[in-house]
Amino acid sequence: MSDVTLPVVDLDIFLSASPNSQEFVNECKKAADALITYGALLLHDSRASEDDNNTFLDLIEDYFAQPEEKLKEDERPELGYQVGVTLENTEKPKCAVDEPCLKVIARLDPAERPLDITAHSPDPKCRFFWKMSEKPPYATRYPALNAPNVVPKAEAIRERWTPIMEKWGNSMKTAVENLAEMAAIGLGLPQEAFKQAGKYGPHLLAPTASDLVKYGKKDTILAGFHTDLNFLTIHGRSRYPGLNIWARNTGKRIPVKFPPAGRYLLVQAGKQLEHLSGGLIKAGYHEVVVNEATLQAIERRKAENPDRPLIRISSTFFWHLSSDYDLAPIPTLQERARALRADSINLGKVDLDEETTYEPMKVGQQVQNELRHIALMA
Repeated sequence: MSDVTLPVVDLDIFLSASPNSQEFVNECKKAADALITYGALLLHDSRASEDDNNTFLDLIEDYFAQPEEKLKEDERPELGYQVGVTLENTEKPKCAVDEPCLKVIARLDPAERPLDITAHSPDPKCRFFWKMSEKPPYATRYPALNAPNVVPKAEAIRERWTPIMEKWGNSMKTAVENLAEMAAIGLGLPQEAFKQAGKYGPHLLAPTASDLVKYGKKDTILAGFHTDLNFLTIHGRSRYPGLNIWARNTGKRIPVKFPPAGRYLLVQAGKQLEHLSGGLIKAGYHEVVVNEATLQAIERRKAENPDRPLIRISSTFFWHLSSDYDLAPIPTLQERARALRADSINLGKVDLDEETTYEPMKVGQQVQNELRHIALMA
């Protein structure tokens, strides 16, 4: 396991410095380089309130502490679970049945591999999808990916739900859209290139919940080794550690550690960004497991907040490209990806993957293809 810490990109510089200043240019390049090298970064944003994150975590803990029959009222399997709740043991880690992904694991040093997932059953995590999208001013070809939100039925939850979800969701959405602008500039593209492509994307505030009373044993896999299918994923601070990511350049497993205090968010690259960049930026592999740090956090939480549910919440936001957008590699980025791969081969340091072909397709088709892999859509 690696002691590497992820690069920290300062969104405050992007928001306050002159676009002509070297400081501004350097920070945008730092964002792009971090995504190329690690597939992830820590984002400092003074606007992101830790109080808002804590209020959100409390709400989601309360929601998932309800009996299962109450939660089932909020399920929408006919919509591929793309709104409402997904209960535990529904979502399968794609990697467990995906040959290219299993090859990635096989090439990792045994000490850096994820917990064994070849026999892993569906993830013992629940999830709630809350749409944070702008309705497109045209008829979309993918209406199921643009379905209306489900508001929980339980009265005590219902009253608090929408304002809290919208407030924290908008904080993360604004931050990740600004980072998309920084990354575009750092890659030599127009500032609006990515943001415009995702203007009508089916963005999702998508907290996950893992019951640490049932699944709190060391080395339990809460979310198996996988990549995200969207463009960029952003997370607030969780109350329980356990997220590991893999750096593209080294193949080392990195336990994600937020600075102990301050307004930080974690951003990871997803498959849509990989596709659009022709593989220059790779979707980051990650897993969530119960490790020693998780167990210590459980004991602390029991002592300090004995009346609260023991549920690990991940405050996750999936930022998508618009469903009807034509997804195809940007030529300048694809050329850089090929040059990077050639350098790796020349150095005898072949990348941890086969060469991938990124076929042109609609974003909505790419999403549906990925959902079938993880058993959320028939």
